[in-house]
Amino acid sequence: MTSHSTRKLHGDLPSASSKVASADRKELAAIAFERTRMPMVVADARAPDLPIVLANKSFLELTGYAAEEVLGRNCRFLQGPATSPTAVAEIRAGIADEREVDVEILNYKKSGEQFWNRLHLSPVHGDDGQILYVFGSQIDITDYRRIEALEASEHRLLREVDHRAKNVLAIVDSIVRLSNAEDPALYAASIQHRVQALARAHGLLAERRWTSISVEEIVRQQVAPFAAARASFSGPDIRLPAPVVQPLALVFHELAVNAARHGALAVARGTLSISWKPGPLGTGLNIRWQEVGTGIPPKSAKRGFGTVIVGAMVEKQLKGRIERNWGNEGLLINIEIPADRSPSYDAPLDHAK
Repeated sequence: MTSHSTRKLHGDLPSASSKVASADRKELAAIAFERTRMPMVVADARAPDLPIVLANKSFLELTGYAAEEVLGRNCRFLQGPATSPTAVAEIRAGIADEREVDVEILNYKKSGEQFWNRLHLSPVHGDDGQILYVFGSQIDITDYRRIEALEASEHRLLREVDHRAKNVLAIVDSIVRLSNAEDPALYAASIQHRVQALARAHGLLAERRWTSISVEEIVRQQVAPFAAARASFSGPDIRLPAPVVQPLALVFHELAVNAARHGALAVARGTLSISWKPGPLGTGLNIRWQEVGTGIPPKSAKRGFGTVIVGAMVEKQLKGRIERNWGNEGLLINIEIPADRSPSYDAPLDHAK
Protein backbone atom coordinates (compact mmCIF):
# COMPACT_ATOMS: atom_id res chain seq x y z
CA MET A 1 0.00 0.00 0.00
CA THR A 2 1.00 3.64 -0.31
CA SER A 3 1.28 6.18 2.46
CA HIS A 4 -2.07 7.73 1.52
CA SER A 5 -4.56 7.97 4.35
CA THR A 6 -7.38 5.47 4.19
CA ARG A 7 -9.49 7.02 6.90
CA LYS A 8 -11.96 8.21 4.29
CA LEU A 9 -12.16 4.77 2.66
CA HIS A 10 -14.71 2.25 3.76
CA GLY A 11 -15.14 -1.00 1.90
CA ASP A 12 -18.42 -2.31 0.53
CA LEU A 13 -20.46 -4.29 2.98
CA PRO A 14 -20.76 -8.02 2.21
CA SER A 15 -24.02 -9.04 0.56
CA ALA A 16 -24.37 -11.73 3.21
CA SER A 17 -22.42 -12.13 6.45
CA SER A 18 -22.82 -13.30 10.03
CA LYS A 19 -21.90 -11.14 13.03
CA VAL A 20 -18.69 -13.10 13.52
CA ALA A 21 -17.65 -12.68 9.88
CA SER A 22 -18.62 -9.00 9.87
CA ALA A 23 -16.23 -8.37 12.74
CA ASP A 24 -13.38 -9.91 10.75
CA ARG A 25 -14.50 -8.74 7.30
CA LYS A 26 -11.36 -6.67 6.61
CA GLU A 27 -9.08 -9.60 7.31
CA LEU A 28 -11.36 -11.97 5.43
CA ALA A 29 -11.43 -9.58 2.48
CA ALA A 30 -7.64 -9.59 2.40
CA ILE A 31 -7.60 -13.39 2.53
CA ALA A 32 -10.17 -13.62 -0.26
CA PHE A 33 -8.19 -11.16 -2.44
CA GLU A 34 -5.03 -13.20 -2.12
CA ARG A 35 -6.47 -16.70 -2.30
CA THR A 36 -9.01 -16.30 -5.08
CA ARG A 37 -8.19 -17.98 -8.36
CA MET A 38 -9.15 -14.81 -10.22
CA PRO A 39 -6.18 -12.52 -10.99
CA MET A 40 -6.67 -9.13 -9.32
CA VAL A 41 -4.80 -5.84 -8.99
CA VAL A 42 -5.41 -2.49 -7.34
CA ALA A 43 -3.94 0.72 -8.81
CA ASP A 44 -3.54 4.01 -6.98
CA ALA A 45 -5.72 6.59 -8.73
CA ARG A 46 -4.14 9.47 -6.82
CA ALA A 47 -0.59 8.78 -7.96
CA PRO A 48 0.74 9.67 -11.42
CA ASP A 49 0.12 7.01 -14.08
CA LEU A 50 -2.00 4.77 -11.82
CA PRO A 51 0.73 2.47 -10.44
CA ILE A 52 -0.18 -0.98 -9.16
CA VAL A 53 -0.13 -1.11 -5.36
CA LEU A 54 -1.69 -4.54 -4.83
CA ALA A 55 -1.50 -7.71 -6.90
CA ASN A 56 -2.57 -11.16 -5.83
CA LYS A 57 -0.87 -14.49 -6.41
CA SER A 58 -3.17 -15.44 -9.29
CA PHE A 59 -2.18 -12.29 -11.19
CA LEU A 60 1.51 -13.08 -10.81
CA GLU A 61 0.93 -16.66 -11.91
CA LEU A 62 -1.08 -15.60 -14.93
CA THR A 63 1.37 -12.99 -16.17
CA GLY A 64 4.61 -14.68 -15.12
CA TYR A 65 5.96 -11.56 -13.41
CA ALA A 66 7.41 -11.35 -9.89
CA ALA A 67 5.99 -8.95 -7.29
CA GLU A 68 8.88 -6.48 -7.64
CA GLU A 69 8.34 -6.38 -11.40
CA VAL A 70 4.68 -5.44 -11.00
CA LEU A 71 4.42 -2.99 -8.08
CA GLY A 72 4.69 0.65 -9.06
CA ARG A 73 4.00 0.03 -12.74
CA ASN A 74 0.97 0.87 -14.86
CA CYS A 75 -0.86 -2.19 -16.20
CA ARG A 76 -0.01 -1.22 -19.77
CA PHE A 77 3.15 -3.34 -19.51
CA LEU A 78 0.81 -6.23 -20.38
CA GLN A 79 0.09 -4.70 -23.77
CA GLY A 80 1.98 -5.67 -26.93
CA PRO A 81 2.18 -5.30 -30.70
CA ALA A 82 -1.19 -6.94 -31.41
CA THR A 83 -3.11 -5.26 -28.59
CA SER A 84 -6.10 -3.40 -29.98
CA PRO A 85 -5.78 0.41 -29.74
CA THR A 86 -9.57 0.53 -29.58
CA ALA A 87 -9.62 -1.62 -26.44
CA VAL A 88 -6.90 0.54 -24.89
CA ALA A 89 -8.87 3.69 -25.70
CA GLU A 90 -11.97 2.19 -24.10
CA ILE A 91 -10.01 1.47 -20.91
CA ARG A 92 -8.58 4.99 -20.79
CA ALA A 93 -12.00 6.56 -21.33
CA GLY A 94 -13.54 4.48 -18.54
CA ILE A 95 -10.80 5.43 -16.09
CA ALA A 96 -11.07 9.09 -17.04
CA ASP A 97 -14.84 9.01 -16.54
CA GLU A 98 -14.45 7.08 -13.25
CA ARG A 99 -16.85 4.35 -14.37
CA GLU A 100 -16.74 0.60 -14.62
CA VAL A 101 -15.21 -0.94 -17.73
CA ASP A 102 -15.60 -4.42 -19.20
CA VAL A 103 -13.43 -5.15 -22.21
CA GLU A 104 -11.71 -8.08 -23.90
CA ILE A 105 -8.12 -7.24 -24.69
CA LEU A 106 -5.14 -9.16 -26.02
CA ASN A 107 -2.34 -9.06 -23.42
CA TYR A 108 1.13 -10.53 -23.16
CA LYS A 109 2.80 -12.56 -20.43
CA LYS A 110 6.40 -11.99 -19.39
CA SER A 111 7.40 -14.86 -21.68
CA GLY A 112 5.87 -13.07 -24.65
CA GLU A 113 2.96 -15.51 -24.86
CA GLN A 114 -0.32 -13.89 -25.82
CA PHE A 115 -3.51 -14.36 -23.84
CA TRP A 116 -7.00 -12.95 -24.17
CA ASN A 117 -7.97 -11.04 -21.07
CA ARG A 118 -11.56 -10.30 -20.09
CA LEU A 119 -10.77 -7.25 -18.03
CA HIS A 120 -13.07 -5.63 -15.51
CA LEU A 121 -12.15 -2.26 -13.99
CA SER A 122 -14.04 -0.61 -11.17
CA PRO A 123 -13.31 2.76 -9.49
CA VAL A 124 -13.04 2.87 -5.70
CA HIS A 125 -14.23 6.16 -4.22
CA GLY A 126 -13.70 7.58 -0.77
CA ASP A 127 -16.42 8.86 1.54
CA ASP A 128 -15.97 12.31 0.03
CA GLY A 129 -16.61 10.97 -3.49
CA GLN A 130 -13.03 11.32 -4.66
CA ILE A 131 -11.56 8.40 -6.54
CA LEU A 132 -8.84 6.66 -4.56
CA TYR A 133 -8.12 3.40 -6.36
CA VAL A 134 -8.98 1.43 -9.45
CA PHE A 135 -9.72 -2.24 -8.91
CA GLY A 136 -9.03 -4.62 -11.79
CA SER A 137 -9.87 -8.29 -12.26
CA GLN A 138 -8.82 -10.48 -15.15
CA ILE A 139 -10.13 -13.71 -16.65
CA ASP A 140 -7.97 -15.62 -19.09
CA ILE A 141 -10.41 -16.46 -21.91
CA THR A 142 -7.82 -17.67 -24.42
CA ASP A 143 -9.25 -21.19 -24.51
CA TYR A 144 -12.77 -19.81 -24.80
CA ARG A 145 -11.67 -17.68 -27.74
CA ARG A 146 -10.14 -20.72 -29.41
CA ILE A 147 -13.40 -22.60 -28.98
CA GLU A 148 -15.33 -19.66 -30.41
CA ALA A 149 -12.99 -19.55 -33.41
CA LEU A 150 -13.36 -23.29 -33.93
CA GLU A 151 -17.14 -23.04 -33.71
CA ALA A 152 -17.17 -20.15 -36.19
CA SER A 153 -14.90 -22.08 -38.52
CA GLU A 154 -17.09 -25.17 -38.17
CA HIS A 155 -20.17 -23.08 -38.92
CA ARG A 156 -18.57 -21.66 -42.07
CA LEU A 157 -17.47 -25.15 -43.10
CA LEU A 158 -20.97 -26.57 -42.61
CA ARG A 159 -22.46 -23.74 -44.66
CA GLU A 160 -19.92 -24.37 -47.41
CA VAL A 161 -20.58 -28.12 -47.35
CA ASP A 162 -24.31 -27.42 -47.50
CA HIS A 163 -23.79 -25.08 -50.46
CA ARG A 164 -21.61 -27.58 -52.30
CA ALA A 165 -24.01 -30.43 -51.59
CA LYS A 166 -26.91 -28.41 -52.99
CA ASN A 167 -24.92 -27.68 -56.14
CA VAL A 168 -24.07 -31.33 -56.65
CA LEU A 169 -27.61 -32.48 -55.92
CA ALA A 170 -28.98 -29.94 -58.39
CA ILE A 171 -26.72 -31.38 -61.08
CA VAL A 172 -27.63 -34.97 -60.15
CA ASP A 173 -31.30 -34.01 -60.26
CA SER A 174 -30.78 -32.70 -63.80
CA ILE A 175 -28.98 -35.92 -64.75
CA VAL A 176 -31.84 -38.08 -63.46
CA ARG A 177 -34.57 -35.95 -65.05
CA LEU A 178 -32.88 -35.48 -68.42
CA SER A 179 -31.47 -38.97 -68.91
CA ASN A 180 -33.67 -41.28 -70.93
CA ALA A 181 -33.70 -44.84 -72.25
CA GLU A 182 -36.52 -47.29 -72.93
CA ASP A 183 -34.52 -50.13 -71.42
CA PRO A 184 -34.12 -49.85 -67.60
CA ALA A 185 -30.57 -51.19 -67.76
CA LEU A 186 -29.56 -48.60 -70.36
CA TYR A 187 -31.24 -45.88 -68.32
CA ALA A 188 -29.30 -46.94 -65.20
CA ALA A 189 -26.05 -47.06 -67.15
CA SER A 190 -26.57 -43.61 -68.66
CA ILE A 191 -27.11 -42.13 -65.18
CA GLN A 192 -24.18 -44.05 -63.73
CA HIS A 193 -21.70 -42.78 -66.34
CA ARG A 194 -22.79 -39.19 -65.82
CA VAL A 195 -22.60 -39.43 -62.04
CA GLN A 196 -19.15 -41.00 -62.38
CA ALA A 197 -18.03 -38.05 -64.50
CA LEU A 198 -19.32 -35.73 -61.80
CA ALA A 199 -17.54 -37.82 -59.15
CA ARG A 200 -14.23 -37.52 -61.02
CA ALA A 201 -14.55 -33.75 -60.98
CA HIS A 202 -15.50 -33.86 -57.30
CA GLY A 203 -12.46 -36.03 -56.58
CA LEU A 204 -10.17 -33.57 -58.31
CA LEU A 205 -11.63 -30.69 -56.27
CA ALA A 206 -11.20 -32.66 -53.05
CA GLU A 207 -7.62 -33.50 -53.97
CA ARG A 208 -6.92 -29.78 -54.45
CA ARG A 209 -8.79 -28.91 -51.23
CA TRP A 210 -11.50 -27.14 -53.21
CA THR A 211 -9.16 -24.55 -54.65
CA SER A 212 -9.33 -23.43 -58.28
CA ILE A 213 -8.83 -25.99 -61.05
CA SER A 214 -7.45 -25.20 -64.49
CA VAL A 215 -9.67 -25.56 -67.56
CA GLU A 216 -7.11 -27.87 -69.13
CA GLU A 217 -7.23 -30.30 -66.20
CA ILE A 218 -11.00 -30.56 -66.43
CA VAL A 219 -10.96 -31.00 -70.21
CA ARG A 220 -8.27 -33.67 -70.16
CA GLN A 221 -9.88 -35.55 -67.29
CA GLN A 222 -13.22 -35.85 -69.07
CA VAL A 223 -12.14 -36.06 -72.72
CA ALA A 224 -8.88 -38.06 -72.72
CA PRO A 225 -10.55 -41.45 -71.97
CA PHE A 226 -12.54 -41.12 -75.22
CA ALA A 227 -10.16 -39.16 -77.44
CA ALA A 228 -6.90 -41.10 -77.04
CA ALA A 229 -4.39 -39.45 -79.38
CA ARG A 230 -6.90 -37.70 -81.63
CA ALA A 231 -7.63 -34.65 -79.49
CA SER A 232 -5.68 -31.42 -79.07
CA PHE A 233 -6.00 -28.94 -76.23
CA SER A 234 -4.91 -25.29 -76.16
CA GLY A 235 -5.55 -22.19 -74.11
CA PRO A 236 -4.19 -19.97 -71.32
CA ASP A 237 -3.93 -21.09 -67.71
CA ILE A 238 -7.46 -20.19 -66.61
CA ARG A 239 -8.57 -21.37 -63.19
CA LEU A 240 -12.13 -22.41 -62.41
CA PRO A 241 -13.80 -22.02 -59.01
CA ALA A 242 -15.57 -25.06 -57.59
CA PRO A 243 -19.16 -24.04 -58.53
CA VAL A 244 -18.09 -23.88 -62.20
CA VAL A 245 -15.92 -27.02 -62.24
CA GLN A 246 -18.65 -29.60 -61.68
CA PRO A 247 -21.25 -28.52 -64.25
CA LEU A 248 -18.55 -27.75 -66.81
CA ALA A 249 -16.98 -31.19 -66.26
CA LEU A 250 -20.33 -32.77 -67.06
CA VAL A 251 -20.56 -30.65 -70.22
CA PHE A 252 -17.17 -31.92 -71.44
CA HIS A 253 -18.19 -35.48 -70.56
CA GLU A 254 -21.40 -35.26 -72.61
CA LEU A 255 -19.62 -33.69 -75.57
CA ALA A 256 -16.91 -36.34 -75.46
CA VAL A 257 -19.44 -39.19 -75.27
CA ASN A 258 -21.38 -37.73 -78.19
CA ALA A 259 -18.19 -37.36 -80.23
CA ALA A 260 -17.24 -40.95 -79.45
CA ARG A 261 -20.67 -42.35 -80.38
CA HIS A 262 -21.83 -40.13 -83.22
CA GLY A 263 -19.15 -37.54 -83.98
CA ALA A 264 -15.53 -37.16 -84.96
CA LEU A 265 -14.23 -39.84 -82.62
CA ALA A 266 -16.65 -42.39 -84.11
CA VAL A 267 -14.94 -42.26 -87.54
CA ALA A 268 -11.45 -43.50 -88.33
CA ARG A 269 -9.90 -40.18 -89.31
CA GLY A 270 -11.93 -37.84 -87.17
CA THR A 271 -10.15 -35.39 -84.87
CA LEU A 272 -11.15 -33.21 -81.98
CA SER A 273 -9.79 -29.76 -81.12
CA ILE A 274 -10.67 -27.97 -77.88
CA SER A 275 -9.50 -24.45 -77.07
CA TRP A 276 -10.44 -21.81 -74.53
CA LYS A 277 -9.78 -18.16 -73.83
CA PRO A 278 -11.12 -15.30 -71.73
CA GLY A 279 -14.27 -13.63 -72.92
CA PRO A 280 -14.55 -10.01 -74.11
CA LEU A 281 -12.57 -7.51 -72.05
CA GLY A 282 -10.77 -10.37 -70.30
CA THR A 283 -13.82 -11.52 -68.35
CA GLY A 284 -15.86 -14.68 -68.57
CA LEU A 285 -14.82 -17.77 -70.49
CA ASN A 286 -15.12 -18.84 -74.14
CA ILE A 287 -14.71 -22.49 -75.14
CA ARG A 288 -14.36 -23.72 -78.73
CA TRP A 289 -15.14 -27.38 -79.43
CA GLN A 290 -14.25 -28.37 -82.99
CA GLU A 291 -14.91 -31.82 -84.48
CA VAL A 292 -13.37 -32.55 -87.88
CA GLY A 293 -14.18 -35.47 -90.15
CA THR A 294 -17.86 -36.03 -89.34
CA GLY A 295 -19.45 -34.28 -92.31
CA ILE A 296 -22.90 -32.70 -92.24
CA PRO A 297 -25.51 -34.57 -90.15
CA PRO A 298 -28.71 -35.78 -91.74
CA LYS A 299 -31.66 -33.39 -91.58
CA SER A 300 -33.63 -35.90 -89.55
CA ALA A 301 -31.07 -35.94 -86.72
CA LYS A 302 -32.85 -35.64 -83.40
CA ARG A 303 -31.74 -33.65 -80.41
CA GLY A 304 -30.29 -36.25 -78.04
CA PHE A 305 -30.50 -36.23 -74.26
CA GLY A 306 -26.78 -35.53 -74.03
CA THR A 307 -27.43 -32.32 -75.94
CA VAL A 308 -30.27 -31.49 -73.56
CA ILE A 309 -28.00 -31.99 -70.54
CA VAL A 310 -25.26 -29.82 -72.06
CA GLY A 311 -27.78 -27.06 -72.66
CA ALA A 312 -29.11 -27.34 -69.11
CA MET A 313 -25.62 -27.16 -67.57
CA VAL A 314 -24.49 -24.22 -69.69
CA GLU A 315 -27.68 -22.18 -69.74
CA LYS A 316 -29.27 -23.04 -66.38
CA GLN A 317 -26.36 -23.82 -64.08
CA LEU A 318 -23.74 -21.46 -65.52
CA LYS A 319 -26.10 -18.83 -67.04
CA GLY A 320 -24.12 -19.04 -70.25
CA ARG A 321 -24.80 -19.52 -73.95
CA ILE A 322 -24.07 -22.38 -76.35
CA GLU A 323 -24.04 -22.27 -80.15
CA ARG A 324 -23.73 -25.25 -82.52
CA ASN A 325 -22.77 -24.95 -86.15
CA TRP A 326 -22.22 -27.64 -88.77
CA GLY A 327 -19.73 -27.06 -91.55
CA ASN A 328 -18.35 -29.15 -94.37
CA GLU A 329 -15.81 -30.75 -92.06
CA GLY A 330 -17.89 -31.27 -88.98
CA LEU A 331 -19.37 -29.81 -85.81
CA LEU A 332 -18.28 -26.54 -84.19
CA ILE A 333 -19.58 -25.67 -80.72
CA ASN A 334 -18.96 -22.33 -79.00
CA ILE A 335 -19.70 -21.99 -75.30
CA GLU A 336 -19.72 -18.68 -73.47
CA ILE A 337 -19.81 -18.35 -69.69
CA PRO A 338 -20.49 -14.81 -68.43
CA ALA A 339 -18.28 -12.88 -66.03
CA ASP A 340 -20.58 -13.33 -63.00
CA ARG A 341 -20.15 -17.11 -63.32
CA SER A 342 -16.62 -16.97 -64.62
CA PRO A 343 -13.38 -18.34 -63.19
CA SER A 344 -10.51 -16.41 -61.73
CA TYR A 345 -7.28 -16.03 -63.63
CA ASP A 346 -3.98 -17.10 -62.06
CA ALA A 347 -1.90 -16.20 -65.11
CA PRO A 348 -1.83 -13.38 -67.71
CA LEU A 349 -4.77 -13.72 -70.05
CA ASP A 350 -2.64 -13.55 -73.17
CA HIS A 351 -0.32 -16.36 -72.00
CA ALA A 352 -1.26 -19.40 -74.07
CA LYS A 353 0.29 -22.77 -73.55
